[in-house]
Amino acid sequence: MNPFLPLWEYIPDAEPRVFGDREYIYGSHDSHNGMEFCDYKLKVWSASIHDLSHWVCHGHIFHTRPDTDHPADVPYTGNRLFAPDVVKKGDKYYLYTYIHGAKGCVSVSDRPEGPFKFLSKYDYAPGDGGDDGIYNDIGVLVDDDGKVYCYYGFCDSNMNELDPESMYKVIKGSLRKPVIPDAEGVPEDRRFYEASSPRKIGNTYYLIYSPHKGSRLAYATSEAPTGPFTYRGYIVDNGEDYPAGNNHGSIAQINGQWYVFY
Repeated sequence: MNPFLPLWEYIPDAEPRVFGDREYIYGSHDSHNGMEFCDYKLKVWSASIHDLSHWVCHGHIFHTRPDTDHPADVPYTGNRLFAPDVVKKGDKYYLYTYIHGAKGCVSVSDRPEGPFKFLSKYDYAPGDGGDDGIYNDIGVLVDDDGKVYCYYGFCDSNMNELDPESMYKVIKGSLRKPVIPDAEGVPEDRRFYEASSPRKIGNTYYLIYSPHKGSRLAYATSEAPTGPFTYRGYIVDNGEDYPAGNNHGSIAQINGQWYVFY
């Protein structure tokens, strides 16, 4: 099933989410023949969980810059969009965006395919937010008890609990770092680099991430959403370093079978 999207489409940083009877792929968007990572819009594709060989493009779902068909969705920056995530809470879908060099934000939609409407930047008190409010490569977990956690970071792993009513306010005192050990003594092929993606399977919390060395997806587990997480190994190993790149993705359970998207 590789590759599963058309070869003219470029969706790095894939985050797979099952909503209803469809599998959705959220990610960054690269421009054809572009010279930089990612551009200024996000797109989403989906397929029926009963037929993963036919994917549908739902178009643009969020923009930091206007184009011929859409105004900008962010009122405070026109920077590039990286590595988003989407979760469902109640009857709403929440888009979490990492904006390169600017404060990240949360947006909302009535549908998993968007479009998404800007709600707010991440709202936190001094000392309660990591990454200077950028929230690099954020991944979000809505737990069974309704609590909401976000995981993020570049070269150091961070975790916050979010207010489940607003979905963007950081609960005071909730910052944890590092969630995954990232000290110099940790081998590079398991040390946290970026690409946080949380999942809960049974009573175990999984945090999938990109390590410092190699094009790999590593994972760690914990008995609690706040950690600490213990390194367990690789889900995908594409070998040694790809120049100026790394692996980014996650897992999804579809009809009782686990799939890796990356």
